[in-house]
Amino acid sequence: MLSAARAFAVTSRQPALAGNPDRNGRLLAGWLFVLAGMIFVMVGLGGATRLTGSGLSIMRWAPLSGVLPPLSHAAWERLYALYRGTPQYELVNRGFGLAGFQSIFWLEWVHRLWGRLIGLTVIGPLAIFWWQGRVTPWLAARLLLFFVLGGVQGLIGWLMVATGFRPDSTSVAAPWLVLHLIFALALYAAILWTGLALLAPRPEPLPGARALFRLTLLTLCLVTLTIAAGGLVAGTHAGFVYNTFPLMEGHIVPANYARLHPVLTNLVRNPAAVQFDHRLLATLALLTALLTVFLALGVRRPVALPRAARAAFAALGLVVLLQYGLGVATLLAVVPVWLGVAHQLTATLLLTASLLALYAVRGARS
Repeated sequence: MLSAARAFAVTSRQPALAGNPDRNGRLLAGWLFVLAGMIFVMVGLGGATRLTGSGLSIMRWAPLSGVLPPLSHAAWERLYALYRGTPQYELVNRGFGLAGFQSIFWLEWVHRLWGRLIGLTVIGPLAIFWWQGRVTPWLAARLLLFFVLGGVQGLIGWLMVATGFRPDSTSVAAPWLVLHLIFALALYAAILWTGLALLAPRPEPLPGARALFRLTLLTLCLVTLTIAAGGLVAGTHAGFVYNTFPLMEGHIVPANYARLHPVLTNLVRNPAAVQFDHRLLATLALLTALLTVFLALGVRRPVALPRAARAAFAALGLVVLLQYGLGVATLLAVVPVWLGVAHQLTATLLLTASLLALYAVRGARS
C-alpha cells in the first residue's frame, strides 16, 4: 500500500507539518498506512468471527481486563457456563463441549485484541510525534479524532454483540452489523486519505478530466453502497439462499421479493430482497467501474493522465473484476468461511482502489 501511494508524492511543502515537511510527511504517511493495513486485517478477522459464529463467545465488554484470556481451567469453565446460557448455545452449539467453545473464543479474543493494538498504534506514535514537534495542532487534533472514533467503533461492536443475546437470537442484528462494518471502513478511508494527503498535498491540475472525476466518485459511492448491502446479506444470512447465478430460482427478481409488510422492511429483513439488492448494486458498481477505467485508459483519452493515475485505474479494473467473480463463487459454493473472508477483504481492496483512483484525479476540480 505504501509503495503504491508514494507514486502520488510531490515535492511541495506541506503546511500541516512542522519541522521538515517532506521528511515528516513520509514518516507520518507511513504510520497511517500501517494503521490502514491493521484495519484491513481487522475487517478480515471480523468476517471470520461472523462466519464461524465466534462473535458471541465473549459475553462481557472489558476493555482493560479483557486483554488477558482465561489462564486456568476454572476460568475457562466459568466462561463456558456463561456461554451455555446464551440462545446461540441452546439453538446452534448445544453439547459441543469446552473444546468447541475454546475454538470460537480464541478467534473473537484475537479480534478484540487486534482492536486494542490498533488503538495503541494510534495513540503511542501520535504522542511521540507531538512531543517531537512533527505535527501542527490542527493535524494532531485530526489524528486524535481517529483515536476517539476507534473507541466509538469498539463501543458499536459491543452494542452489536449485545443484540445477539436476545431471546431466540443466534446472531447479531443485521443493522448493527452493517453499522459496525461501514464505520470501520469509513475510518479506514479517512486514515488512508489523510496519509495520501501527507504525501501529495497539492493535486496535479487535470484540465478536461472533470467527467472522469465525477464518474470515479460515482464508482466510489456505488462500491460503498454495495459493501453496505453485503453487510445486510451477512446479517440476514441471505447468502445461504438462492445459490444460483445469474437467476434466482429461475427469475431475475425473486418471486417473494416483497413478501413482508410494510414493503420497506423487505430491504433489511427479507433475505430474497436483500440478496437481490446486493446483486443489483454489485452489477451497477462493476459496470460503472469498468466504464470509468475505459474512460481513463481508453485509446482516446480526453486528458493525458500521469503514470500513477493510470496505475490506479488499472488496479481498479482488475480488483472490481476479481471481487465480482469472488461474489459469484461465494454464492455458488454456499458461503464457505475462506471464500466469505476473501470476498470481504477484496471488498476492502476495491474500496481502496476506488479511493486511490479518486485521489489521483482530484486535480480535475481545479
